[in-house]
Amino acid sequence: MPGMVVFGRRWGIASDDLVLPGAFELFIRVLWWIATVVLYATHKGKFDCHGGAVLHSYIVVLLILLAVIILTLCAVVYVSAQGTIMNPGPRRSMPVLVYLRAVLYIPEFVWACLGAVWVSDSSGGCEPAEIGLVIGAVVASWIILLSMILGLLIVFDPLGSLRRPTLIGEASGLRDLQSSESSQLFYTARSLAVRVWESRLRLLCCCLPQDDNHRAAFSSISQLVSGFFSDTDLVPSDIAAGLALLHQEQDKMEHCRDPDDVIPHSPSSPIVSQDLEVELEKAAHFMQFAVAAYGWPLYVYSNPLTGLCKLSGDCCHNRNTESDLVGGDNFGCNFSSILHVTGLQYRDFIHIKMLFYSHLWYLPFWFTLLYMFEVVSGASYAHKGISQAANYIYKKLVNDGILSQAFSIAPEYRLVITGHSLGAGTASLLAALLHSTYPTLKCYAFSPPGGLMSKALAEYSKQFVISVVLGKDLVPRLSIPNMEDLKRRILKMVSNCNKPKYKILLHGCWYEVFGGTPDDFPTEMENRREEALNQPLLGEESLLVPGSTSYHSISSDDSPTHPTHLPLFLPGRIIYITEEGPSRRSEHCFSQVRYRAEWSNETAFHSVLISPRMVADHMPDVVHRALCSLTSDRPFSLCPSSHSNSHLNVI
Repeated sequence: MPGMVVFGRRWGIASDDLVLPGAFELFIRVLWWIATVVLYATHKGKFDCHGGAVLHSYIVVLLILLAVIILTLCAVVYVSAQGTIMNPGPRRSMPVLVYLRAVLYIPEFVWACLGAVWVSDSSGGCEPAEIGLVIGAVVASWIILLSMILGLLIVFDPLGSLRRPTLIGEASGLRDLQSSESSQLFYTARSLAVRVWESRLRLLCCCLPQDDNHRAAFSSISQLVSGFFSDTDLVPSDIAAGLALLHQEQDKMEHCRDPDDVIPHSPSSPIVSQDLEVELEKAAHFMQFAVAAYGWPLYVYSNPLTGLCKLSGDCCHNRNTESDLVGGDNFGCNFSSILHVTGLQYRDFIHIKMLFYSHLWYLPFWFTLLYMFEVVSGASYAHKGISQAANYIYKKLVNDGILSQAFSIAPEYRLVITGHSLGAGTASLLAALLHSTYPTLKCYAFSPPGGLMSKALAEYSKQFVISVVLGKDLVPRLSIPNMEDLKRRILKMVSNCNKPKYKILLHGCWYEVFGGTPDDFPTEMENRREEALNQPLLGEESLLVPGSTSYHSISSDDSPTHPTHLPLFLPGRIIYITEEGPSRRSEHCFSQVRYRAEWSNETAFHSVLISPRMVADHMPDVVHRALCSLTSDRPFSLCPSSHSNSHLNVI
């Protein structure tokens, strides 16, 4: 729902967000009050030390102050728990309670200061329990006050003063401003949001050089990030609740699907199935090189007990006397970890170069600026930042003569390019650039970013690129159209749910940690006609800023007729690996996870799947483990040495 408006501005917290923090503070205050009552009852009439009269008065006033605060917190928690996300009517008295609670901080601050003065000046001769009570009260008061200040900084909305006119208009019954006024307000808020996010990015990336390229990148990234949720009237907890509901909804759909259903893109013919088995064997082999490219940190993470010991003897060892490389660097621990992961020897390497691509365009990979490719006819374009990285490596390999020198040393080798995550995207585009010169090359892209290349370029890359995607990995599904679709789904879930937010969040946390059965949350649809959802405070439109792109998109249809961003796709043919067997996460602790693999296509990754596995399934060691699990039981699995002598790897 809209953020709460108090003290003349909108805040990044709603009136139903005070249940859990209020209940926690209430618990602390009740314990504090009980301890004070017990001490006062056991020492009543015995405050005969120096400053005892002041101590007696201090405790009495403290008990009264705590009682008032406890009653106020009870009211805050009770009122905040009423209604639903889209029905804030029962919580209309919340601003008054917030003002009352804020006023009570003043006497609490004064009393904390008086307690500190009493402990330092007048506590001589008093019992340790009495002194400890005052010290505890002072410390607790200061902790709560500092926590309140920190909380204010977290929920402070820099755009709060600009959103207020829209909220006031809605409260007075004026749902929509005039078109020009609404657009102007949205433009002003958007401009301020861009400046705020640009300042945040500059502070976050203060170590990067402040040249023209980075300034342009900061500005462009700020426009994208600020615009994603700036046209909605949601607070962060609304988004969290929407994600929790969406995850359970997706799981319910998955559980209801018949496991015997035939998936349209599953391999059916023996030839296709055999091709899949061969490519899985090769992918499992070449994934070693993609993992090795992460150097010693990932090796130590994957081998926490023995990693440091295995690398410690090799990190400082100089191997330059063993063999000569065609240029390149000596990496110490990084190179030693590559040898351990791949099982190769130093003489198997021709050129080693660690590339630190420092341009900011490369980092936010779902930020899309297009770079035109001329390797295939048709609309050939790709992600700008990853294209720049691929062109940089291309120039190093071709223009500097690295590949020609390498093939002069080992002419019997074939070229294979591999990488993981952003490296997979770079490897795919690099393969597209090199394919005309090296028509037999292959590329294995593990967990590549979804918003990578145009449809024409993706079709062209199917000749030589194999992409591997595991489970609910977020990165292959991360593109601007998918994120816009995710936003629309969140709005729909939030606007239709008929449960209080704190129940949604509590059950969502339990479900994410312990699993279980997805909750069947009642929705507005069950008790209201569907057309009623378009009324004020109901439906997705009430959560959108009038005049924004998302407002017009949802008001006209579930999906925009004219997309604002050109579609980008995953590269090459796609091997999709999923878990099979027990579906509940709690059962994985007692059973071995088994995987299945199938040929898929880009349409299977047109929506983001919410899951705790959406990040874990992207990790290179997890992908490698899944591939090894799929190929370990096959009698014809390839030995590491069988490929190392026939392929020239670029990682």
